[in-house]
Amino acid sequence: MIEVPLGEKSIDDYVDCVEVEQVERIKEKAHELSGLRVLHLSSTPYGGGVAELLNALIPLMKNVGLDVRWQVLERDDEFFTVTKILHNSLQGMGAEWTAEMADAYIARSREYAKDFKDSYDIVVVHDPQPAVLAGLLEEQSRRNGAWIWRCHLDLSAPDPEAMELLNSLLTYCYEIAIFTSRKFIPRDLRVEPVLMAPSIDPLNPKNMPMEPSVVRDAVERYGVDPTLPMVVQVSRFDPWKDPLGVINAVEIAREMVPDLQLVFIGSMANDDPEGYHYYQKTAERAAAMPGVLLLTNVDGIGNLGVNAFQRAADVVVQKSIREGFGLTISEALWKSKAVVAGNVGGIPLQVDDGINGYLVDGVEECAERMVELLNDPKKRERFGRSGRAKVKKKFLTPRHLEDYLDLFQRFSESGGARPNR
Repeated sequence: MIEVPLGEKSIDDYVDCVEVEQVERIKEKAHELSGLRVLHLSSTPYGGGVAELLNALIPLMKNVGLDVRWQVLERDDEFFTVTKILHNSLQGMGAEWTAEMADAYIARSREYAKDFKDSYDIVVVHDPQPAVLAGLLEEQSRRNGAWIWRCHLDLSAPDPEAMELLNSLLTYCYEIAIFTSRKFIPRDLRVEPVLMAPSIDPLNPKNMPMEPSVVRDAVERYGVDPTLPMVVQVSRFDPWKDPLGVINAVEIAREMVPDLQLVFIGSMANDDPEGYHYYQKTAERAAAMPGVLLLTNVDGIGNLGVNAFQRAADVVVQKSIREGFGLTISEALWKSKAVVAGNVGGIPLQVDDGINGYLVDGVEECAERMVELLNDPKKRERFGRSGRAKVKKKFLTPRHLEDYLDLFQRFSESGGARPNR
């Protein structure tokens, strides 16, 4: 296991983003949990929404008085290839989950379990990659406390074999399972479900205010003309994000908006070996179409660059065909941008169709809605105001932190979590 260094954050810095009463309420709740030993366990410290969430949340948990740590699995490409198949199987992609894969998953997890140190009041395990560790710890003392599984996936239509493996883990090892949406909860789940929406950090450089001149300079640096219409999608290069469908939609939209530009920004995560494959497929398609720019963190684009392109965009797109939540949607709404997004997963939690964006079901509808918004600046402005207000109320980090504090309180007795077995 690898310890992730925690940055420094203060809940007081959020008083300009949320209500002061919320900040004070968080402090009061945290005071009752002072010193609670909490571990977050995930697959990677960077790349993708889970790592981004934890980079915002965990330092704040530390700031308000919890004794919190974050550990990730040591990189193992063979293991992550297997867990990517498990991930896709659980999300109903049709990937075949076999007994041999299950054996490989458990065997490597057993090695990870040997590196698990100490005991905690609460352990929050994120997604399938480290989920089996709780059942493989040899010393009972290291399993004491409450174990919580945080599912960032859509499990509404999982592969039966993959779901049976997961269910056996949850039944034996976990107190509860956290889901983003009620519709993500599988019908045969054998552990108590809890709902909790993700969040974005308004103080992250990706979301902080940026002067228009800085925005303009940033996009021009990559050869993009800020005076021409532009749509932007920010996501992993992943079949669920449908990057090829985005390009096809822009191609159709150009029949009405000939000079439309597309910028696709994706991050490469070390727990996603498929990412480079889908990047290549997207790059091959983009090469045949001028005015399409693909950027990744490998190219050096980071949070400030993403911020600039989202602000420069006339419309932000997230044409997912399956989506756990889609943090980039709340990022765009926070920047007062109109969004066109797939009508799937956790996206409808954020996008109110016809109010702060449009929900679409295919390439043609995506193109139609993009053109409508590109040709109607007043509607884009109205959608943007509505979207920012919704994110402020529901999808910022302090609300997420308060949700976790409320959950931890359930398992706390005199500052410690009750044993779960």
